[in-house]
Amino acid sequence: MNLHQKQTHPEYVEGCFGCKVGTLKLSFDGKIDHIDKQRAWDRELDSYRSAIAQGMEPESTRTRDIQAAERWSQKHGVAYSEETATAVQKHELLEKVA
Repeated sequence: MNLHQKQTHPEYVEGCFGCKVGTLKLSFDGKIDHIDKQRAWDRELDSYRSAIAQGMEPESTRTRDIQAAERWSQKHGVAYSEETATAVQKHELLEKVA
């Protein structure tokens, strides 16, 4: 391929990298990654933001921790945080003693 062909090939045209990278793009950690991983990361962060907006404080941004906080909140009727979990646990222990 000569220089002219290289420069007119779609991968050199601004904004078009489809023939070279397909569904790859720069990911959250600065590496080339698959779009599905980035979308999963974005969904997880959106879920975390939603939980925070509802007053919960999940243990981490991981889906399993967010879902655990949501389940706990629904079960106990109060937004999950480490403090509320401790308070509810103490209250339940006191009710058993009484």
